[in-house]
Amino acid sequence: MSEDKKAIHKPYHDHQYGFPIHDDNELFCRLVLEINQAGLSWEIILKKEATFRKAYHNFNIKKVAAYTEADRERLIADPGIIRNRLKINAAIENAKTILQLQKEHGSFEKWLELHHPKTKAEWVKLFKKTFRFTGGEIVNEFLMSAGYLPGAHAASCSVYKKVLKADPLWNRK
Repeated sequence: MSEDKKAIHKPYHDHQYGFPIHDDNELFCRLVLEINQAGLSWEIILKKEATFRKAYHNFNIKKVAAYTEADRERLIADPGIIRNRLKINAAIENAKTILQLQKEHGSFEKWLELHHPKTKAEWVKLFKKTFRFTGGEIVNEFLMSAGYLPGAHAASCSVYKKVLKADPLWNRK
Protein backbone atom coordinates (compact mmCIF):
# COMPACT_ATOMS: atom_id res chain seq x y z
CA MET A 1 0.00 0.00 0.00
CA SER A 2 1.39 3.42 -0.93
CA GLU A 3 2.08 6.03 1.76
CA ASP A 4 -0.82 8.12 0.43
CA LYS A 5 -3.22 5.17 0.79
CA LYS A 6 -1.85 4.33 4.25
CA ALA A 7 -2.51 7.92 5.34
CA ILE A 8 -6.16 7.48 4.35
CA HIS A 9 -6.71 3.98 5.80
CA LYS A 10 -4.53 3.94 8.94
CA PRO A 11 -6.55 6.30 11.18
CA TYR A 12 -9.75 4.34 10.48
CA HIS A 13 -8.00 0.96 10.88
CA ASP A 14 -6.21 1.92 14.09
CA HIS A 15 -8.94 3.88 15.90
CA GLN A 16 -12.39 2.99 14.54
CA TYR A 17 -12.57 -0.35 12.71
CA GLY A 18 -13.85 -3.06 15.03
CA PHE A 19 -14.19 -0.79 18.06
CA PRO A 20 -17.61 -0.71 19.76
CA ILE A 21 -19.77 2.30 18.94
CA HIS A 22 -22.09 3.47 21.71
CA ASP A 23 -23.59 6.55 20.09
CA ASP A 24 -26.69 5.94 17.96
CA ASN A 25 -25.83 8.74 15.53
CA GLU A 26 -22.39 7.20 14.98
CA LEU A 27 -23.93 3.75 14.52
CA PHE A 28 -26.23 5.30 11.93
CA CYS A 29 -23.23 7.00 10.33
CA ARG A 30 -21.40 3.68 10.01
CA LEU A 31 -24.49 2.01 8.54
CA VAL A 32 -24.92 4.80 5.97
CA LEU A 33 -21.23 4.70 5.06
CA GLU A 34 -21.30 0.91 4.66
CA ILE A 35 -24.39 1.15 2.47
CA ASN A 36 -22.70 3.79 0.34
CA GLN A 37 -19.57 1.68 -0.02
CA ALA A 38 -21.52 -1.06 -1.86
CA GLY A 39 -19.94 -1.46 -5.28
CA LEU A 40 -17.13 0.96 -4.44
CA SER A 41 -13.89 0.95 -2.49
CA TRP A 42 -13.76 1.81 1.19
CA GLU A 43 -11.05 4.31 0.30
CA ILE A 44 -13.59 6.38 -1.65
CA ILE A 45 -15.86 6.44 1.39
CA LEU A 46 -13.02 7.42 3.73
CA LYS A 47 -12.06 10.28 1.41
CA LYS A 48 -15.68 11.49 1.38
CA GLU A 49 -16.51 10.95 5.07
CA ALA A 50 -16.25 14.64 5.99
CA THR A 51 -18.53 15.67 3.12
CA PHE A 52 -20.97 12.89 4.04
CA ARG A 53 -21.07 14.26 7.58
CA LYS A 54 -21.79 17.75 6.30
CA ALA A 55 -24.42 16.61 3.78
CA TYR A 56 -26.24 14.42 6.34
CA HIS A 57 -26.13 16.90 9.26
CA ASN A 58 -23.42 14.90 11.05
CA PHE A 59 -25.69 11.85 10.84
CA ASN A 60 -28.19 13.28 13.28
CA ILE A 61 -30.89 10.61 13.06
CA LYS A 62 -33.78 12.96 13.87
CA LYS A 63 -32.72 15.49 11.25
CA VAL A 64 -32.17 12.88 8.53
CA ALA A 65 -35.49 11.16 9.31
CA ALA A 66 -37.22 14.52 8.71
CA TYR A 67 -35.62 15.11 5.30
CA THR A 68 -37.99 16.31 2.62
CA GLU A 69 -38.00 15.89 -1.14
CA ALA A 70 -35.89 19.06 -1.30
CA ASP A 71 -33.27 17.38 0.90
CA ARG A 72 -33.28 14.31 -1.36
CA GLU A 73 -32.65 16.58 -4.36
CA ARG A 74 -29.92 18.45 -2.47
CA LEU A 75 -28.19 15.14 -1.73
CA ILE A 76 -28.52 13.79 -5.27
CA ALA A 77 -26.84 17.00 -6.50
CA ASP A 78 -23.99 16.92 -3.94
CA PRO A 79 -20.70 15.81 -5.58
CA GLY A 80 -19.17 15.32 -2.11
CA ILE A 81 -21.18 12.16 -1.47
CA ILE A 82 -22.26 9.10 -3.45
CA ARG A 83 -25.13 10.39 -5.56
CA ASN A 84 -27.19 7.24 -5.76
CA ARG A 85 -30.92 7.74 -5.22
CA LEU A 86 -31.42 4.24 -3.75
CA LYS A 87 -28.65 4.80 -1.20
CA ILE A 88 -29.91 8.28 -0.33
CA ASN A 89 -33.46 7.00 0.12
CA ALA A 90 -32.14 4.11 2.24
CA ALA A 91 -30.36 6.55 4.57
CA ILE A 92 -33.54 8.57 5.10
CA GLU A 93 -35.81 5.56 5.54
CA ASN A 94 -33.29 3.81 7.82
CA ALA A 95 -33.15 6.95 9.99
CA LYS A 96 -36.93 6.72 10.38
CA THR A 97 -36.60 3.03 11.28
CA ILE A 98 -33.93 3.78 13.88
CA LEU A 99 -36.19 6.44 15.46
CA GLN A 100 -38.84 3.75 15.84
CA LEU A 101 -36.30 1.31 17.32
CA GLN A 102 -35.20 4.01 19.77
CA LYS A 103 -38.81 4.54 20.78
CA GLU A 104 -39.35 0.80 21.34
CA HIS A 105 -35.98 -0.16 22.84
CA GLY A 106 -34.41 3.03 24.18
CA SER A 107 -31.65 3.15 21.57
CA PHE A 108 -30.39 1.62 18.35
CA GLU A 109 -27.50 0.19 20.36
CA LYS A 110 -29.92 -1.53 22.79
CA TRP A 111 -31.81 -3.00 19.82
CA LEU A 112 -28.55 -4.41 18.46
CA GLU A 113 -27.60 -5.78 21.89
CA LEU A 114 -31.05 -7.36 22.26
CA HIS A 115 -30.38 -9.47 19.17
CA HIS A 116 -26.86 -10.52 20.16
CA PRO A 117 -25.55 -13.14 19.66
CA LYS A 118 -26.60 -14.10 16.16
CA THR A 119 -24.83 -15.76 13.29
CA LYS A 120 -23.98 -13.63 10.29
CA ALA A 121 -26.87 -15.26 8.39
CA GLU A 122 -29.33 -14.48 11.19
CA TRP A 123 -28.13 -10.87 11.35
CA VAL A 124 -28.51 -10.49 7.58
CA LYS A 125 -32.06 -11.85 7.71
CA LEU A 126 -32.95 -9.45 10.56
CA PHE A 127 -31.40 -6.44 8.82
CA LYS A 128 -33.08 -7.21 5.50
CA LYS A 129 -36.41 -7.39 7.33
CA THR A 130 -35.75 -4.17 9.27
CA PHE A 131 -33.70 -1.85 7.05
CA ARG A 132 -33.32 -0.82 3.42
CA PHE A 133 -30.33 -1.61 1.20
CA THR A 134 -28.75 -4.09 3.61
CA GLY A 135 -27.31 -7.12 1.87
CA GLY A 136 -24.98 -9.69 3.36
CA GLU A 137 -21.72 -7.85 2.82
CA ILE A 138 -23.09 -4.53 4.08
CA VAL A 139 -24.51 -6.13 7.24
CA ASN A 140 -21.34 -8.13 7.87
CA GLU A 141 -19.07 -5.08 7.49
CA PHE A 142 -21.34 -2.87 9.57
CA LEU A 143 -21.47 -5.38 12.43
CA MET A 144 -17.73 -6.17 12.28
CA SER A 145 -16.79 -2.51 12.10
CA ALA A 146 -18.98 -1.64 15.11
CA GLY A 147 -17.83 -4.55 17.31
CA TYR A 148 -20.83 -6.87 17.01
CA LEU A 149 -19.15 -9.57 14.92
CA PRO A 150 -15.51 -10.71 15.11
CA GLY A 151 -13.11 -10.49 12.20
CA ALA A 152 -12.19 -6.81 11.92
CA HIS A 153 -8.60 -7.57 12.96
CA ALA A 154 -6.53 -10.75 13.04
CA ALA A 155 -5.15 -11.70 16.45
CA SER A 156 -1.69 -10.86 15.09
CA CYS A 157 -2.73 -7.26 14.27
CA SER A 158 -1.35 -4.63 16.67
CA VAL A 159 -4.86 -3.14 17.03
CA TYR A 160 -6.52 -6.44 18.03
CA LYS A 161 -5.66 -6.10 21.75
CA LYS A 162 -6.93 -2.51 21.80
CA VAL A 163 -10.24 -3.69 20.35
CA LEU A 164 -10.47 -6.39 23.03
CA LYS A 165 -9.86 -3.77 25.75
CA ALA A 166 -12.78 -1.77 24.32
CA ASP A 167 -15.01 -4.80 25.15
CA PRO A 168 -16.72 -5.56 21.83
CA LEU A 169 -19.99 -7.43 22.18
CA TRP A 170 -18.71 -10.39 20.12
CA ASN A 171 -16.05 -11.08 22.78
CA ARG A 172 -18.44 -11.16 25.75
CA LYS A 173 -19.44 -14.46 27.25
